Amino acid sequence: MEVKARAPGKIILSGEHAVVHGSTAVAASIDLYTYVSIQVLPSTENDDRLTLQLKDMALAFSWPIGRIKESLSSLGGPFPSTPTSCSTASMKLILALVEEQNIPEAKISLASGVTAFLWLYTSILGFKPATVVITSELPLGSGLGSSAALCVAFSAALLACSDSVNVDMKQQGWLIVGESELELLNKWAFEGEKIIHGKPSGIDNTVSTYGNMIKFRSGNLTRIKSSMPLKMLITNTKVGRNTKALVAGVSERTLRHPDAMNSVFNAVDSISKELANVIQTPAPDDLSLTAKEEKLEELMEMNQGLLQCMGVSHASIETVLRTTLKYKLASKLTGAGGGGCVLTLLPTLLSGTIVDKVIAELESCGFQCLIAGIGGNGAEICFGAST
Repeated sequence: MEVKARAPGKIILSGEHAVVHGSTAVAASIDLYTYVSIQVLPSTENDDRLTLQLKDMALAFSWPIGRIKESLSSLGGPFPSTPTSCSTASMKLILALVEEQNIPEAKISLASGVTAFLWLYTSILGFKPATVVITSELPLGSGLGSSAALCVAFSAALLACSDSVNVDMKQQGWLIVGESELELLNKWAFEGEKIIHGKPSGIDNTVSTYGNMIKFRSGNLTRIKSSMPLKMLITNTKVGRNTKALVAGVSERTLRHPDAMNSVFNAVDSISKELANVIQTPAPDDLSLTAKEEKLEELMEMNQGLLQCMGVSHASIETVLRTTLKYKLASKLTGAGGGGCVLTLLPTLLSGTIVDKVIAELESCGFQCLIAGIGGNGAEICFGAST
């Protein structure tokens, strides 16, 4: 049986950095996905293997099932209905299996993702032979939640194979996972994220699992749903950034200028709350939809100005801002800043000709451009042929 799962990436619409200092932030899913396909194979006992294929990178890793059993049978899996953290001892055992694969030096950052895969696989499915294939529409390490989407898609496909997800296998196309199963899926995905990132907030995997949008502040997450269609141009500057250093830089600036920076954080809090309200308010006609889009553009521009006050912009981000401003479009960085990705709101009535011109100009600067719908479904499962 072949099971496919997909999980969306995410963007921060408002509140990045300020959320660390007590402000509200708003995150949303995007309709760019990571796909995981699992084909559980009949056991032959002699040459049973677990194979992981990363199609976009033309890489494959493979382990004899006997070798995995020999290393990990003491862990006592599978336990699909009990999301469990990977202990230090378990991590050492799994890392030994990963190191046997001789991952190329240039791709060594993949090791944590492969480790998360082995933990999730053996914890949920045990020691069954299978071929697992991954493809993704999300650029890696650009702040669009690629690792969370991977962990969510892994968890969804594995739980479906373990019969822990209640969906009708006879239905065609992508199926939305039920609410109670989503909670289980999200907890497993969070365990995968912990292996990759150490101490993740849980925001990325929650947005990828449930879809739509999330408003969060001081650890409290509230799921919200957009009442209007939203489309963004996402420009990947391809400039790598050090998230920890950028977060630390904002904290240091706050220590030097506490009153000014607290005013900045309070303003961001107000922007996030207003943005969430605008998004949730119904727009009965084109006129009211345009008015709402204009409000969102102003809020994005204000948020970007405040991010510049925090010192997290970058020359590449400013290039995107200048380019889109020429076409009277509003943009802001998303995520850590210092490079990464920039969001540009594409109003409903904007002509395709202008979009093409903007993309051509940005791509001439060496940037990657992606167009994505905002606030769609979260994790979905498909049995048999994909659609």
